[in-house]
Amino acid sequence: MKTFKNTFRIYAEPSDVYAALTNRYTIELWTGYPAVMDTVPGSEFSLWDGDITGKNIEFITDKKIVQEWHFGDQPEVSLVTITIDKDRENSLVTVEHTNIPDDDFADIAEGWREYYFGAIVNLFNPNF
Repeated sequence: MKTFKNTFRIYAEPSDVYAALTNRYTIELWTGYPAVMDTVPGSEFSLWDGDITGKNIEFITDKKIVQEWHFGDQPEVSLVTITIDKDRENSLVTVEHTNIPDDDFADIAEGWREYYFGAIVNLFNPNF
């Protein structure tokens, strides 16, 4: 099992980044797919029309999101922690994703960089 950890600079206020990560309608804007998301701990979520599913664990408004992600029949919990820190008028967003199956690591790392946070960066900076 592997851990992915990376920090992304997003040219937006922490409140806007938090909304992009937690508001169903905003998620649908940057993914282009139906999403199910609620900021109630214990609620289930679904992104990319069900390609990513899991359970919401913790929310600290504009600062932190903790989720369990599912990998098929994998018995170990895959935990995602996203922290948002203000950096002047921008945000530094750190994602730490633990217990990624070795065979899935390269695809998951690429997904975080290109499709997840790459799309969020593009949402706020379309000419970036």
